[in-house]
Amino acid sequence: MSKNTAIGIILLVLLFVWSMHNSNKQQEIAQAELQRKAMELAAEKAKQDSLAAIIGGKTDLGVPELTASPSETPPANPVATEESPFAAQDIVGAEIFVETEKFFVKLNASGAKITSIVPKTLADKAGNFPELLQNTEAGALSISFDNADFGSVAFSTQSSDTIIVKDSAKVAFEWRDEKGRAVVREYKFTKDGHSIGHLIRIKGFVPKLYTLNWKGGMKETEEISTASSFGMSYLFSEVIFNNTYNVARETPAKQTWFNRDQGKALWFGLRRKYIAAVINFNGESEAALGAEPIKEKKNEKDPGTYALTISDNMTTDSIAFDFSILPLHWKEIGSMGEGYEKIIVSGWEWCGADKWFVWICGLLLQILNAFYSIIPNYGIAIILLTILVKVVTTPLALKQLRSTRSMMALKPELDAIRAKNRGDMRAQQQEIMALYAKHGVSPFSSLSGCLPMLLQMPIFIGLFVVLGRAIELREAPFFGWISDLSKSDVIWSGISIPYIMPEGIAILPFLMVVSTWFQTKQTITDPNQKMMIWMMPAMMFVFSAVMPSGLVVYWTISNLWTISQYFVINRKPAVLGKAKGKVVDAKIVKGKK
Repeated sequence: MSKNTAIGIILLVLLFVWSMHNSNKQQEIAQAELQRKAMELAAEKAKQDSLAAIIGGKTDLGVPELTASPSETPPANPVATEESPFAAQDIVGAEIFVETEKFFVKLNASGAKITSIVPKTLADKAGNFPELLQNTEAGALSISFDNADFGSVAFSTQSSDTIIVKDSAKVAFEWRDEKGRAVVREYKFTKDGHSIGHLIRIKGFVPKLYTLNWKGGMKETEEISTASSFGMSYLFSEVIFNNTYNVARETPAKQTWFNRDQGKALWFGLRRKYIAAVINFNGESEAALGAEPIKEKKNEKDPGTYALTISDNMTTDSIAFDFSILPLHWKEIGSMGEGYEKIIVSGWEWCGADKWFVWICGLLLQILNAFYSIIPNYGIAIILLTILVKVVTTPLALKQLRSTRSMMALKPELDAIRAKNRGDMRAQQQEIMALYAKHGVSPFSSLSGCLPMLLQMPIFIGLFVVLGRAIELREAPFFGWISDLSKSDVIWSGISIPYIMPEGIAILPFLMVVSTWFQTKQTITDPNQKMMIWMMPAMMFVFSAVMPSGLVVYWTISNLWTISQYFVINRKPAVLGKAKGKVVDAKIVKGKK
């Protein structure tokens, strides 16, 4: 490997690592600023204005003020009818607990909203289930019409206080005033479905718009480290939505509106590391999505969460959507055909990476799971996947290496030509081109040598992304002290290295550094570049110390493969041929002094 190629690889790695680190750093700075203001805004935590308030309307927190429909004369008092079976003796302010095979949900008659979501798929090793809503009092899916906020209005219900879904179930709430104006909210559950079907119907008034509020945000289900470090964060907290042609993943630092002026969307939601929840309108919607950071955070390493506001014109007397709770298993959510797999990984639209890079990542994860199905150990599956990728990319690597070695073999003569014709650039170029022609080497060898490296990069970056985000690695053991491939392999928490290994001493990063040093020592032969032999391992140590151990296993095995490959290929010195356009065995030509 030439000096320029080595520097190019290092710069690519640095650029990739820096971009991810800088993104997380900017988010931390923005969140720190928001936390500073938390004391001033404590009384308004998780508060979201409706779209009506944004454009100058008034938000009422008391009894909703509604505009009666001129075409209807509602009854004076709420009565039980066949259409509306709710009467005064119904339960008011009740909590209803619903259990399916996928989750526990608590519904509250105050606002007829969701006040707890507990997914069953993310239980920890002790069997404890995490709460998904960060602010359960604020909850999710409260509703407003124009200036009327129903978020804390008492609804009536006749449902049981505990429902275990055997096949399907429905929970209905109704608000009705003395003029007979009504809001009915129905939640529908299935035994093994990820979604909660929801229908909102109104009667006796004609609002211009509705506003659906998710004020409680989404809490991280995984443990959040409290220690500061130089490494990247592998947690996620994003506002997500499908804008009909791609999935956007946003981290706004202040209240921001998306899709407000133009455009359509299929669904909106929030995402954490291993789970997402989305509101899906089952078709294109012109609703505007507002997101504002919630001021409450566990600690400075917590990326925080967002309160969502979804507003649209009220064109009918009903609103229907599905509220889906999605543990981020690629195969399962990908089969739903909604683009949910792009919640895990998306790509730049300008180069088509939103399609081909997502496909590469999905394929790599599919192969990883295939290896796991044969040998049920994700550590071994990672090793086998890394070896497979290296085998597949070996022809490209060999092409790059041969091209680079051809140029290195000619370097003595090139240096001699440049020294001899130092003051005559034309003569210098003529002799260099003649030398290239003599040995059948393209003058663009240095550039073509970089092309195979560039072709391999999406695959290696895809592996990096997949192994850092795959829910399959959550609490997955490897062997010995490596008990969770989604976390650093800390073996001694009693001693730590500030900002590098803040949680304790890990073993895998040291093994990776040693392998990186040997690889770098092999590839950098220019005496002027000896500093890079130490810089690269030092840089990788800083970033790998807090990496998920599955990623470090991948990187270490990749290094070992490259070291072995380089050793085998370089058992014989580089040779050049004299046949034009073809490299064959011959002795290296020495430059004249």
